[in-house]
Amino acid sequence: MSEDEEAVGDDWAEAMEEQTTSEAEGDADWGDALKEQGDAESPESAQFDELEADGNSEPVKADVSPEDIKLDVILDVPVTVSMEIGRTQVNIRNLLQLNQGSVIELDRFAGEPMDVLVNGTLIAHGEVVVVNDKFGIRLTDVISPSERVKKLGS
Repeated sequence: MSEDEEAVGDDWAEAMEEQTTSEAEGDADWGDALKEQGDAESPESAQFDELEADGNSEPVKADVSPEDIKLDVILDVPVTVSMEIGRTQVNIRNLLQLNQGSVIELDRFAGEPMDVLVNGTLIAHGEVVVVNDKFGIRLTDVISPSERVKKLGS
């Protein structure tokens, strides 16, 4: 072997020895860390700070009434309002046979109030009106805020 080959071989041997030494030291570090973790308090006895609402020093309460909620932060959030006159279920075969002039029977009777939905949640019932050649809806029964909140939880 030439001197260059021996030098490269020695370099490799030194690198392998360093790697073995550092791995052994790393294992010792992990062992120490695991031992410290085992000495720490159990999760059952851990103490957590209460979260604060809106940067105030008051803790967040789980039993907040709807009247206590500040709505200012959400007043400019856009929502989708839709009216539903009824529903029905059809199989794909019948759906593909529909064409212009087809009639689909719905689950409501004529004259029944329509459902007013906001982002898919029922908030009121109403009847169809025409204003300046455009359809509108006159609300006849608005579901109370407490009932709406109850429906959100279910």
